[in-house]
Amino acid sequence: MSIIKAQIVDIHQRKIYAGEVHFENGRITAIRESDHDESTYIMPGFVDAHVHIESSMLIPSEFARMAVLHGTVATVSDPHEIGNVMGIEGVRYMIENGNKVPLKFFFGAPSCVPATSFETAGAIIDAEGIKQLLAMEEILYLAEMMNYPGVIFQDEEVVKKIRYAHEAGKPVDGHAPGVRGEDLKKYISAGISTDHECFTREEALEKINMGMKVLIREGSAARNFEALISLLPEYPERIMFCSDDKHPDDLMIGHLNELAARAIAKGNDLFDVLRAASKNPVEHYNLPVGLLQEGDPADFILTRDLKNFKIDATYINGEKVMENGTSFVKRVEATIINNFHTSEKTPDAFGLEAKSDNIRVIRAIDGELVTQSFITPAKIHQGKALADPDRDLLKMAVVNRYSDVSPALCFINGFNLKKGAIASCVGHDSHNIIAVGCDDESLCQAVNLIIQNKGGISAVFDGQSHVLPLPVAGIMTNEDGYKTGQLYGTIDALVKAEMGCNLRAPFMTLSFMALLVIPELKLSDLGLFDGKKFEFAALFV
Repeated sequence: MSIIKAQIVDIHQRKIYAGEVHFENGRITAIRESDHDESTYIMPGFVDAHVHIESSMLIPSEFARMAVLHGTVATVSDPHEIGNVMGIEGVRYMIENGNKVPLKFFFGAPSCVPATSFETAGAIIDAEGIKQLLAMEEILYLAEMMNYPGVIFQDEEVVKKIRYAHEAGKPVDGHAPGVRGEDLKKYISAGISTDHECFTREEALEKINMGMKVLIREGSAARNFEALISLLPEYPERIMFCSDDKHPDDLMIGHLNELAARAIAKGNDLFDVLRAASKNPVEHYNLPVGLLQEGDPADFILTRDLKNFKIDATYINGEKVMENGTSFVKRVEATIINNFHTSEKTPDAFGLEAKSDNIRVIRAIDGELVTQSFITPAKIHQGKALADPDRDLLKMAVVNRYSDVSPALCFINGFNLKKGAIASCVGHDSHNIIAVGCDDESLCQAVNLIIQNKGGISAVFDGQSHVLPLPVAGIMTNEDGYKTGQLYGTIDALVKAEMGCNLRAPFMTLSFMALLVIPELKLSDLGLFDGKKFEFAALFV
């Protein structure tokens, strides 16, 4: 029997009192009021309501070692990224690796593999594959239904996937950026209960009023906290916190504890904040995660600070997994699986014949997954359309990693690179290679670094080459998470300081420039794509 004396933060009765928490064999056996002057608070651990572990570039076991530092005890994890590379084999890999550490990973069945038919992915998980996954006890929900047009227009495969989830008694997560009005009614009526893609308060409010639960997302690239946090005091039972995508250098600094601190700083009620960070996701997904009640799993955190939420200790199933900044989660030696079948390129592959004087350009927006577009005169030399860094018109390439074909090319604004190129094989959702650069030679060199390592992120400039290898499915590493975070941070800093990029998270932003299901204009390995019309668009106009 173990006993912790502390100020008990009771989110059910919405009060704080001096007491004792007794736990044994992984469960809380008693919670009692008692007289003491302990200044430490005990409260439920944090639960990330929607995250792609793969976007941390870490396998689950390494993610866990870092997340527990910040009071995270569980995640609702969509293995969509590895699913698009490796299919069901990739989903099983995530489950098996996650099961080797104490942090509670709750995986869903990735609903959109591939995300669209307008790109080349490494695998297909059809409705029967979804049914197979949903039959597994480790799969608790149908992950975000990104194919919202398929839902609205009742695509047969999409309808079957949702039906299988309902038959299994498992909830269906949503993904409906900008979907409003009658289309939203059709989407929700299909039995989809959450959304984490709201960009404005008005959009989120409409979804809440139609019965959805809204996840306030604050990740490394997409940041909707400021736009949505005012909804928390009005709808505390319908709000959850999530990160969606968290890069390793950011995970070194914080996780949901950062959202909790920012929410408190905005004047929100402590119990509403903790509800969004723990109780609501546990209850919505019916997770076996403790909420500091008798009989619950002994999942809780200790802190002396209810403003900044610096965590002193994290417990999962009664096991102390972190104390005073030291993670006790042990490293797991993991195997490497991958699906990478393209060969190195030459600079000529990135040349682009000018078909007219004007080009359609993607405009990347810092902190958003959505993009804008505009038309402008191209820089043309000897019949070729070139990047023009002086106007922040850079060339962008998407290289199919699954076979040897020519790269898809376009132009992008918003990265503000002054020299060189960056590339990444973390390219939502098919994880082909995405690169942005100032000239064809640099683009080619950055892409070839990814190919040589069968995955990773890279930056080249002034004769320098930097790469973070990601050999697990081309999107993760099985190396130490802290070292990975430091290396990523070094490359990220070079891209900003030496190459001129003014984006907060250049590689995270880059990773979404092929995400076709988020409007307005994106690039797949098959060409430029209009996310509003859901059809390919002409580069030269």
